[in-house]
Amino acid sequence: MSSFTDLPSVLVNQLARAGLDPRRVHDDVAAAVAEDLPGEDVTSAATLDPTQVAWADLVARAPGVVAGLPVAEVVFHHVVGAALQVEPGAADGDRVQRGDVLLSVRGPVSDLLTAERTALNYLCHLSGVATATARWVDALAGTPARVRDTRKTTPGLRALEKYAVRCGGGVNHRATLSDQALVKDNHVLAAGGVVPAYVAVRTRYPDLPVQVEVTTLDQLRALLEAGAPEILLDNMSTETMAEAVRITDGRARLEASGGLTLERAREVAETGVDLIAVGALTHSAPVLDVAMDLRP
Repeated sequence: MSSFTDLPSVLVNQLARAGLDPRRVHDDVAAAVAEDLPGEDVTSAATLDPTQVAWADLVARAPGVVAGLPVAEVVFHHVVGAALQVEPGAADGDRVQRGDVLLSVRGPVSDLLTAERTALNYLCHLSGVATATARWVDALAGTPARVRDTRKTTPGLRALEKYAVRCGGGVNHRATLSDQALVKDNHVLAAGGVVPAYVAVRTRYPDLPVQVEVTTLDQLRALLEAGAPEILLDNMSTETMAEAVRITDGRARLEASGGLTLERAREVAETGVDLIAVGALTHSAPVLDVAMDLRP
């Protein structure tokens, strides 16, 4: 297996430009590959000539939006090493159709097959997140609202899943509990109200972005008076959200959240909210079907 320092600089730079930590990606990939290899790949060892070399194509089996191609490439580099040749067929963020070749790799067949499942696990999952996000982006087209993810991510995959959301045209919420304060219902209960909770955060962290969750219009009015810059409208009806937008009148950024579906996306956006939070982008996105085909 190759090391991080063996990765091509162009690939390292590509990961960095995508907002990913190249070393973290490599280390996570190495750990994922190791799950498959407590010993040798017995099927490949028994059936393949180790000197056999071929091209393999990663092919979309369904239409969607691609994300994770550089990560899949890291998998192949880690397993195949210096013998790997790569030909790109698509780029992250591209909309592809069934049959499109996304990436082609050449190397020892035994190594390509050893790397296949890990590479596809990353690529199929991240492309699924990007595809799900793009459906929301399409539904919101023509409105000012943007779809935004949450921290409802797969443990260990948050940075990659949030990257996939960006590939699909969405925007990211906070990545960690330190990036931004988000005052939710339990914080409100413990602090004695939305305004005391907001003031407590603003006092302790005066320069930190803060968002406060509300469930009623009275809470919204109180926070607007207190100067809260971003307010989350939790589980409100479409009519109540529209009234919240009217009351706010541009004084704060509003985000809709809670039980939202793609079928409701347009009507929620047309209330005038700025953001729509969708945990399902990351916690429930079906994979995009991608397969690896050896060339004859």
